[in-house]
Amino acid sequence: MRVPSLLKPLSFAVFLVASFIATAQNAGLTVTPAELQWKAGRVAGLERANLVGESGKPGPVVFRLKFPPGYMVQAHSFPDDRTYTVLSGTWYLGWGTKFDDAKLKALPPGSFYTLPANVSHFVATKGDPAIVQVTGTEPSGVRYVDPSHAPKK
Repeated sequence: MRVPSLLKPLSFAVFLVASFIATAQNAGLTVTPAELQWKAGRVAGLERANLVGESGKPGPVVFRLKFPPGYMVQAHSFPDDRTYTVLSGTWYLGWGTKFDDAKLKALPPGSFYTLPANVSHFVATKGDPAIVQVTGTEPSGVRYVDPSHAPKK
């Protein structure tokens, strides 16, 4: 079927608008802090908000963790490389196989660090809560240096 030349610009404009709408509907994720869906984390006292991917399902993940004040996580490691960005509060990080308060480095909001796979580290919050954003790969897991430090289910 031949489109009359007068309708060609109109049909092209309709095509552009339809393409724009389809692209906008399939755009990436956009979420505000108020839209986050916080749920109880795998460890008592923590909250988790998934942004990309799902825990336990293969693929990349991005999620946020909310830690209450005065929280401590003993030395542990993960089998995947991860990146962390501190979004709020002060996050304390130490490297090694045993929790040592003297080795903790205070990371204020905006701080970033990489965590290579299988590297032991420990974390804490002190007087204020903290929210960190984590990027990694699933499926993952956690290995505590001392298995007795693993949270009880």
